[in-house]
Amino acid sequence: MTSSGMNMMSKIVFYEDRNFQGRSYECMSDCADMSSVMNRCHSCRVERGCFMVYDRNNYMGNQYFMRRGEYADYMSMMGMSDCIRSCRMIPMHRGSYRMRIYEREQFGGQMHECMEDCENIMDRYRMSNCMSANVMDGHWLMYEQPHFRGRMMYMRPGEYRSFMNMGMGMSSMSSIRSMKRITDSCY
Repeated sequence: MTSSGMNMMSKIVFYEDRNFQGRSYECMSDCADMSSVMNRCHSCRVERGCFMVYDRNNYMGNQYFMRRGEYADYMSMMGMSDCIRSCRMIPMHRGSYRMRIYEREQFGGQMHECMEDCENIMDRYRMSNCMSANVMDGHWLMYEQPHFRGRMMYMRPGEYRSFMNMGMGMSSMSSIRSMKRITDSCY
């Protein structure tokens, strides 16, 4: 699918104030620095598609997954301490999901290939940690706690040699405890 076709499927509208008040900004792709278009952002409406939003510029800091819906005051709902500073559009993926997870950084230790959601990596795979991954197919959400809870991290196809050194500042995670595919049903 062409990128223009993907853009037609995804749209998020950001508002300066809570309850969809104040100036607004429509976004249909990635935005690394919201401060170039808005002073602040405290509510949003996802009209189509899914997005990851970040509380720091350049897709850094705490990450939050947003699917279609209204977020009138997402800061209190999600426990954000600051407003949205950047966002990344998550393209729809049709096809298989495949990832290799590793017990240690740099793809070391035990390795398991995953193709479905996992509520508790430590229980299912008997791994003491999950500290690196190679995403071959699909888009995934990784969580710091079992049962898809706690801080999350968006992972698209690519190599992730160390969850601790991913340049996310305060939200870097040393280990992952559960993971979920971002599927068509999320849209």
